[in-house]
Amino acid sequence: MQLKYVGAKPSVSAKGVSFDQTKPDRYTFLHAAIELLEALERTEVKERIADLRDMEVKIYKSNELMDFVKKYCKNMDLIFGSREEKTKALVDKYTLRVKNNATITEDERRAWLGNIDIMRDYYLQYITNESAYACILNVLADKIHELHINEIIFTLGNNYALVFSHLLPVLTDHRPPYDAEIIMERVDGTTVGKLDMHRPAPLDI
Repeated sequence: MQLKYVGAKPSVSAKGVSFDQTKPDRYTFLHAAIELLEALERTEVKERIADLRDMEVKIYKSNELMDFVKKYCKNMDLIFGSREEKTKALVDKYTLRVKNNATITEDERRAWLGNIDIMRDYYLQYITNESAYACILNVLADKIHELHINEIIFTLGNNYALVFSHLLPVLTDHRPPYDAEIIMERVDGTTVGKLDMHRPAPLDI
């Protein structure tokens, strides 16, 4: 298993393959998520605020990213063991949809099914990257809870804001859950982002 960029989620038809840019490869954000996690490991939390504005930008290679995923994701087998199964389920869903499509010709059907089969390895890598990113987001949520952080201040750029936006639903589902939001503010003449955790949302009993 490896981590590598493959691009946006493919959309396959009888005419070929296009890519849905609204569903980017999660590999794009994995780098920034690991940067933020590593920065939290090194940053002193003062009055429940983690200021990451001075964090050093890192450039990691694919194998280094995998090393970090192995470091933080203790249940690697559980997380990635089902990627083949998930890929098969996805391909089966697309295949069944094409087979049941009564509006296309048999030639179009064969071409469409062939294009789905060609993209099988692409789907596998896309799902692998997605699983790694989901794991790191959950570790980020756990780290925020562990360090009793109420607010994270971060610079804009390098996909940091997007990573935190993806983290919001993870924090909502966390135990305990957090009612979090992202705020943009001017600080010392510069616009910065803030992840405001407020208080943990009450647990449903």
